[in-house]
Amino acid sequence: MAGQTTARRGGNGLSPSGPSPEPAGRERPRRWRPRGDRLVFWALGLALSAAGVFWFLYGSPWVRVERVTVDGTGVLTPEQVRRAAAVPRGAPLVSVDTDAVAARLRKKLPRIDSVEVVRSWPHEVGLKVTERKPAVLIEKGGKFIEVDGEGVLFATVSQPPKGVPLLEMDAARSPSLRRFGAERLRREAAGVAAGLPAPIHRETRALVVRSYDSVTLELTGGRTVVWGSPERSEQKAGTLLALLKSARGADHFDVSSPSAPAVSGS
Repeated sequence: MAGQTTARRGGNGLSPSGPSPEPAGRERPRRWRPRGDRLVFWALGLALSAAGVFWFLYGSPWVRVERVTVDGTGVLTPEQVRRAAAVPRGAPLVSVDTDAVAARLRKKLPRIDSVEVVRSWPHEVGLKVTERKPAVLIEKGGKFIEVDGEGVLFATVSQPPKGVPLLEMDAARSPSLRRFGAERLRREAAGVAAGLPAPIHRETRALVVRSYDSVTLELTGGRTVVWGSPERSEQKAGTLLALLKSARGADHFDVSSPSAPAVSGS
């Protein structure tokens, strides 16, 4: 009929032709991605990388010990230190136990006060040594035992080092020996010697310990210094230094009470 429009309907006779619209609020299903496979590949890659690093550090010839350097020696020789350190040549550098090397050195060479063991990639181990310095000497059987400022006996030598005073222990009958012990008295006396200013240290021939409260310095030229106890040693040293400059003709000094010193002799 004229003026009549015929609309095409779908198979159900209700909706127009073409794809049906999605219901409101429904999402389209996502496409599947193989995440599990990617995780496997990542894990495999990490494992291979770790294995490569392990082989490089422990199995390859490029990071192995080829040299052992020594620094800081004075009395000891570098070769003595290398032998005592016993760092395995050709071993993987990463496998060197630096703490064990340091402990071995201090045990075999008591003259060593401290040592730093460092790896220097790719082929070197460095040993930085600090030797003990003798503060006093103990003469025994024609030889000399070196004692550092902390009272540690660390070496016996045939010839006394120049400028190091003797330590004479004469406290066998003193009550101080029973109270403090010979080791404590020796340590205190060594500390006194180590703390002396250089001008006094150079002129000190011996320290005589009769008790904890009776330490005497024997200087060159027959001069003596009553030091008293090891306490207030820094003040006593300063007082003695001033007295040696102002009373050059004196031969007996008493600084046991540093605020009230005494001088005698012509």
